Amino acid sequence: MSIATAAEIAERYARVQEEVGPAVTIVAATKYVSVEEMAALVEAEIAVVGENRAQDLERKHAAYGDAFRWHFIGHLQSNKAKVVNRTCELVHSVASESAASRLTVPALLEVNLSAEPTKSGVAPEEVARFVERFPRIRGLMTMPPLAPDPELSRPYFRRLRALAQELGLVELSMGSSQDYLVAAEEGATYVRPGEVLFSADRRG
Repeated sequence: MSIATAAEIAERYARVQEEVGPAVTIVAATKYVSVEEMAALVEAEIAVVGENRAQDLERKHAAYGDAFRWHFIGHLQSNKAKVVNRTCELVHSVASESAASRLTVPALLEVNLSAEPTKSGVAPEEVARFVERFPRIRGLMTMPPLAPDPELSRPYFRRLRALAQELGLVELSMGSSQDYLVAAEEGATYVRPGEVLFSADRRG
């Protein structure tokens, strides 16, 4: 993916923030943004970025340091926890006890609400046990099945919110480029757009 100009990114970022409201934190998903291209995000004054891979997180953090607040949003292997602990203020994607036990930063528990075997995340019935055992978990995250209609994500977001409320958790990470508006309507405190902010092929 080639990325848009800094001015375009800033304009899109402001528009998304206006759409979701000031209570929602935009975590700009930078999986497909190269180390060099991250300079445009600095110029666009993006506040929070989310990385999917620990090795990319290390390289980008080494280059840009405190220019961003760093979140980790990809599958977290337990042997990469040290990297995340050094660089991130929040992990969105804890999905195993081994990873959770190695974290020293706050985290969200990834929940696989669709029971898709290809997706990470714990089953809904396991969430209460995880939250009780690991006090660093302060909220939940989910990724609904990819669908062309954002409304198809709504039942998953609604279920995650209900699950969080049952457990007294207030942080919800849900919604990416195709469904962040629905996620915000259903109570997301973090949304994770990427392409809608950065893609040079996406206009308007």
